[in-house]
Amino acid sequence: MVDSVQSIASATAGAAAQNVAAENARSSSNQVISSDFQTFLEMLTAQMTNQDPLNPIDSSDYAVQLATFSSVEQQVLTNDLLNAMIAQMSQSGISELAGWVGMEARSSAPVHFDGIPLTLSPLPALLADESWLVVRDQTGAEVSRNEIGTSGGDIQWAGTDSNGNLLPSGVYSIEVENHANGSLLGSTPVEHYAHVTEAQNINGQLLLVLDGVVPVLAADINALREPL
Repeated sequence: MVDSVQSIASATAGAAAQNVAAENARSSSNQVISSDFQTFLEMLTAQMTNQDPLNPIDSSDYAVQLATFSSVEQQVLTNDLLNAMIAQMSQSGISELAGWVGMEARSSAPVHFDGIPLTLSPLPALLADESWLVVRDQTGAEVSRNEIGTSGGDIQWAGTDSNGNLLPSGVYSIEVENHANGSLLGSTPVEHYAHVTEAQNINGQLLLVLDGVVPVLAADINALREPL
């Protein structure tokens, strides 16, 4: 009887600790979002103040930037929920990972191309006026570079090189290269969905294996869905 009471007390304390950790994570995330939004507004104000009066920026561009930031904000909140679920699963053990296998996970991990066009979700930088989809093979060599819009949204990648030739089956790294006023801003990730073929719990760290034996940390998964 005493052992049962102690077990219940231990389980309750563990659950309470997880709830506190999740609440702290949400609070920290909200503070980060607030700080990032303030920085974004300051940058947007500076952009408006310093624009060329003879060639002002179209108001629709500002609307796109605000909508993009809102989308990123929602993604951060979604990530918080996934991280809380991942933390609970880490405590539960490998048996709880069975539900991940067969699902489609969204991440910015390298893609496995097998001749079938892939749906990609590039994330151009907010202040970019020119964005390029850059594809590299497993050696790091660039095999394709194509200009895309700066508003984001899903695109179809046919798996071709810069000359339009079909690339061989394999794993490719894809990113968006962002430019503004002729200068390189940096690169942002390209997300996509891939089937989860295996899930592992290695020293308490969750690792998913995607199509093409592409490993990705469960903490880097941004969404899960049923296979289409």
